[in-house]
Amino acid sequence: MKALVLSGPGHIELKDLSKPVLAPGKALVKMKAAALNRRDDWIREGKYPNIRFGVIMGSDGAGVVEEVFDEEHKPWVGQEVVINPNIDWGPDAEVQSPKYTILGMPVNGTFAEYALVNVDRLQHKPFHLDFLQASAMPLGGLTAFRALFRRGRLSAGQNVLISGFGGGVAQFAFLFAKAAGANVYVTSGSDEKIARALKMGAKGAYNYKKEANYSELWKTKGGFDLVIDSAGGDQINSFIKVLKPNGKIVFYGATNGLPAKLDLYRMFWNQLSLLGSTMGNDHEFNEMLAFVSTHQIRPIVDSIRPFSKIAESFADITRPNKVGKIVFQI
Repeated sequence: MKALVLSGPGHIELKDLSKPVLAPGKALVKMKAAALNRRDDWIREGKYPNIRFGVIMGSDGAGVVEEVFDEEHKPWVGQEVVINPNIDWGPDAEVQSPKYTILGMPVNGTFAEYALVNVDRLQHKPFHLDFLQASAMPLGGLTAFRALFRRGRLSAGQNVLISGFGGGVAQFAFLFAKAAGANVYVTSGSDEKIARALKMGAKGAYNYKKEANYSELWKTKGGFDLVIDSAGGDQINSFIKVLKPNGKIVFYGATNGLPAKLDLYRMFWNQLSLLGSTMGNDHEFNEMLAFVSTHQIRPIVDSIRPFSKIAESFADITRPNKVGKIVFQI
């Protein structure tokens, strides 16, 4: 079978590998589609823990169950599924266990013609989604769902600001918050992305590269109950200034690094919360899929590509004009 492997430092290649062999508790899934995440590029660059060479990469994928090992799991054969990428979250719903890992590193993942996964990682594909759309959901959708609802406690009618519209998690946060009845605002460094967000129903948008627009947005919208951010850095202090009293900032990344300072005075006086978040537990994964089905949410897909182009597509993960997920037909 064809599979994308991390073969050495900074080096990925599509290789011919043997089809996985079934084992107790396992299911063999014929992959139909897979999607790229920023995590995949960090793994390629060696910026992720527990790197192992020779591992099949990929966290996101959907397909059809071809075989199972155990007789009790036979009803799964032939089912269209999406794969939960969590491994060993642990018993505490609030925080992952020390053993927690994610499919695709350090264990084999979804960038292959076949994936061998634990049966308890299988969930039925939402009926309204095709395989390509479903493959875009797992990692980004789960991260956004937890950030918004468990950590952010988002409710209908609240004002929520989502930074970096167009990124994988940010697009899901946008879609989920809109479906939940929130007033959704976005930031982006691209006027094209801002125009798209407004067309999709954003209440307002801010180009962070144009300082002139900055104060106007914050002054006229009454402040935010919740900010969802992936970048960190000094913009955290800008978010602190625009939060309502008792507001929250939930961040799931820090691509801009640490802030030079933190406005603690404003934080304690306004009873603000700065909350970290990452991925989500198995129950939240199921809740996320149910939410997607109930609201008939369809992921934003940037492009659909043949699986043979996956290695060269890593260069496009951080492309400035990308909106949504890059997905592959397998």
